[in-house]
Amino acid sequence: MRDLLPPAVAVAVAGPDDWSGELLPAEHACLGDRATPGRRRDFTAGRACARRALTGLGLPPSPVPSAPDRSPAWPAGVVGTITHTRDYCAAAAARATELRSVGMDAERHRALSPGVRRKVCLPEEESELTRLPAGIPWPTVLFSVKETVYKVWWPIVGAWLDFHDARVTLDPDAGTFTARIAPARLHSAPVADCPASIDGRFAVDADLVRSAAVLVRE
Repeated sequence: MRDLLPPAVAVAVAGPDDWSGELLPAEHACLGDRATPGRRRDFTAGRACARRALTGLGLPPSPVPSAPDRSPAWPAGVVGTITHTRDYCAAAAARATELRSVGMDAERHRALSPGVRRKVCLPEEESELTRLPAGIPWPTVLFSVKETVYKVWWPIVGAWLDFHDARVTLDPDAGTFTARIAPARLHSAPVADCPASIDGRFAVDADLVRSAAVLVRE
């Protein structure tokens, strides 16, 4: 993820020991004792990466519990994000004085099912995808980008953003994207300064599709 984010963001990617490491008490309390082994594994790796990202900012490795909506509750003065997919996990953090929000997402390099594809892609996006280079699961790229956009949007706006509420344009040569939020969603947002568009980067590797974006403070 380091290649997709600016220098102001500290990034940590899970290593072999992070999936079975120790949680801090405040983190463990959020997970509970009834979590499935898979959920516990992902949560543990995510929090290990989150604490390491905090140290990358020169901060102590504070606990990162869960908010009521299950999103990571970062320490005061920090914005951040966590992503995990099968056997991959990463976290990123930045100082809130520099960035309003940061989001990222990773997905396995595979095709979406037809049902998921319909939920993710707008008709005009589907039309554009047919003109992009072959051999890349572009709907999966769109899925990852829209997950990233939601992670950027939610901490600022605190309101739901559906897949069809963001109209994404991909630039395959530059590895960049622009997501424009639907006017109806902007008008109904509970805050006045929500972002009308979000720009970011994406990458397609042999095993992973990755995306990330930030909102800078003006």
